Amino acid sequence: MHKAGDVIFGGLFQVHFFSDFPDLSFISEPRSPTCHGFDVLGFRQAQTMAFAIDEINRNSNLLPNVTLGYSLYDNCVKLGIGFRAALVIASGQAEQFILEETCIGAPPVLGIVGDSSSTRSIAISTVFGLYRVPMVSYFATCSCLSDRQKFPSFFRTIPSDSFQVRAMIQILNHFGWTWAGLLVSDDDYGLHAARSFQSDLAQSGEGCLAYLEVLPWGNDPAELRRIVDVMKKSTARVVIVFAHESHMINLMEEVVRQNVTGMQWIASEAWTAATVLQTPHLMPYLGGTLGIAIRRGEIPGLREFLLQIRPDQHHNNSNGNSMVNQFWEHTFQCRFPPPPASWMEAGGTLCTGQEDLEEVETDLLDISNLRPEYNVYKAVYALAYALDDMLKCKSGRGPFSDHSCGNLKRLEPWQLVYYLEKVNFTTPFGDQVSFDENGDALPIYDIMNWRWLPDGRTKFQNVGVVKRSAFKGEELTIDGDKIFWNFESKKPPRSVCSESCPPGTRMARKKGQPECCFDCIPCSEGKISNDTDSMECTSCPEDFWSNPQRDHCVPKKTEFLSYHEPLGICLTAASLLGTCICAVVLGIFIYHRRTPIVRANNSELSFQLLLSLKLCFLCSLLFIGRPSLWTCQLRHVAFGISFVLCVSCILVKTMVVLAVFKASKPGGGASLKWFGVVQQRGTVFVLTSIQAVICTVWIVSASPAPHKNTQYHNDKIVHECVVGSTVGFAVLLGYIGSLAVISFLMAFISRNLPDSFNEAKLITFSMLIFCAVWVAFVPAYISSPGKYSDAVEVFAILASSFGLLVALFGPKCYIILLRPERNTKKAIMGRIQS
Repeated sequence: MHKAGDVIFGGLFQVHFFSDFPDLSFISEPRSPTCHGFDVLGFRQAQTMAFAIDEINRNSNLLPNVTLGYSLYDNCVKLGIGFRAALVIASGQAEQFILEETCIGAPPVLGIVGDSSSTRSIAISTVFGLYRVPMVSYFATCSCLSDRQKFPSFFRTIPSDSFQVRAMIQILNHFGWTWAGLLVSDDDYGLHAARSFQSDLAQSGEGCLAYLEVLPWGNDPAELRRIVDVMKKSTARVVIVFAHESHMINLMEEVVRQNVTGMQWIASEAWTAATVLQTPHLMPYLGGTLGIAIRRGEIPGLREFLLQIRPDQHHNNSNGNSMVNQFWEHTFQCRFPPPPASWMEAGGTLCTGQEDLEEVETDLLDISNLRPEYNVYKAVYALAYALDDMLKCKSGRGPFSDHSCGNLKRLEPWQLVYYLEKVNFTTPFGDQVSFDENGDALPIYDIMNWRWLPDGRTKFQNVGVVKRSAFKGEELTIDGDKIFWNFESKKPPRSVCSESCPPGTRMARKKGQPECCFDCIPCSEGKISNDTDSMECTSCPEDFWSNPQRDHCVPKKTEFLSYHEPLGICLTAASLLGTCICAVVLGIFIYHRRTPIVRANNSELSFQLLLSLKLCFLCSLLFIGRPSLWTCQLRHVAFGISFVLCVSCILVKTMVVLAVFKASKPGGGASLKWFGVVQQRGTVFVLTSIQAVICTVWIVSASPAPHKNTQYHNDKIVHECVVGSTVGFAVLLGYIGSLAVISFLMAFISRNLPDSFNEAKLITFSMLIFCAVWVAFVPAYISSPGKYSDAVEVFAILASSFGLLVALFGPKCYIILLRPERNTKKAIMGRIQS
């Protein structure tokens, strides 16, 4: 279809679906009998280009004094035919091109609108790029065409597949679909889309492909059966298809045959608007399809232009307008004369050219959903605005050599490429058109949904938009309430390889499977994950532990010998009881201080011993409660000094007993002068001072300190006092033990001395108890963990203290309180007199 003009724009459109003669030889012009299966929508796209050029010619503000013409060809969906047509357009072999006699002027075609296929666009643009002939495609989306090194003169008004792929990934993320299948056509469009999809999906980390299959060209039943079997066996409920509607027709035949339902289809822009698939036969399977669609636009005046088409003006095929004739014959089912004999024999009618388009149902006049046509419209205007900018150039200020400008007499295609790169205009529909450094237009897509209506019809409805802006980046907007879901639940399906791992678990990939397939492993003790699908479990801080659900850290339980637990209460009660008993005994002794049994063997030492025992009972309270620095230091100091004071008093009492009985023998009186009251006090003081020095050195060199022990229990903090210096603690205990052993030995020696009340026997028994308790204490203390080591030490203190208290003062209190007749000097000395 041709129209003369000062400047010619070429166009390549898909006006026929099939070709019977894949002849790739380079002849002057494709022969029309090679193509059949008229495509009304492709014809409408060609007519849209004719309308845009006619509109530009009528616009006095755009390209004034310049008339645009066009030369439009059918590619018949064949690479050979489309490539041949492009060369015919560019080389000017068509009869309609009449050059000036001097051969100086505009080239046969200054720019081309097309092609609709990525494969054909790659082939054509590879050649056209060598001569910088601008080519603006309205439907070729392969991301490979953005390579300016290979395709320096290629532009497009449709977004690249790289953006379409990212848009689909955003849709997957929006609905939580992480497990999907991908079907692609066996051409540049499908294969490049597959590579881009795999790369972008892996980079996003938001999903995985369950399978990737290549749809065969033509009807290959065996291969299609295998692909559908893969779809059935897969757990993926979402199927993404980058293919043409011809591929989908063959695929859906096999899908229907195997009755594969329950799939959520996502369509690329190549078949989103394919009405041939929106039939009652296929809607049980394709209903609810979500698709990426070219931006819909409005073209005022296009319908009126289409109604003016008349074959009576162009019925002579030699004028190169056979497209109109074929459309007319297809629409009204008639033939122009001379008709084939078989047509007339079959009762066919002749076309008069006076038929009324408004009286028939044809997709040509349905302009409610202009998508590829809108891209064609923008492509034509982009070429026109670029040409207009070039012709407005003022001599001496041009962008070319010597600041020259292009002109109609010597116009070169590469000059138009320069201005195409800088073109920027707004369509009547309000969309801005410009090209980036790769020749790609500002990307924007509509999100479409196939709504299956109760009456069996299909509604192709817009449910969202995805676009890229300079300020917000890529932005997806979907109205979920509008979407029709072809499932019983009327909700989006679940399509995941593995369900999300809840908090408290981590993901562990299944060996040999994609990263979306994983097991959920519970976090180990002490580690948590508080997010869904955590890759790793994080360790809790030192003073925290994981809760049973392993989803957050809680403070560790603390353990120490507390006043609030039964064990602590019992030990505290025993300590206070011992203290009270000591106080009572002390009161009894003070009250009966003048009686012989109290005065015997130095009553002052008895009072000191009672006071030291009282301190022993009280020091045990320092081992109960949460340890602090001062309690850790004080507990061992108080314990060591109290017990040394106690044992020192016993030792002095034992030594006094021996000295008294030695003095009663001839020549033994001199020994008493060494055991007077002053010497007794001095001995107790010196022995106690040694222990005080030991404690001081221990605290200064390696002081006991509170410590949080987590070795006994991972989920507990055991508060304990570390001794700081084991040597210091051993010296402290060893000193007490050595004094106790000496006291025991001396008391044991004195046990049989004549006296009706020999205190040496009581001291021997008390020291035996004392030594037995502390000998048993050492292994018990070492083997007891945590608070139980403190309990063992408290028990040893209380047991030894009670042992001393009962053994030393029990018999005396018995006599004082219950047998006062024995509390006389005569009774005590009776045995000696007898």
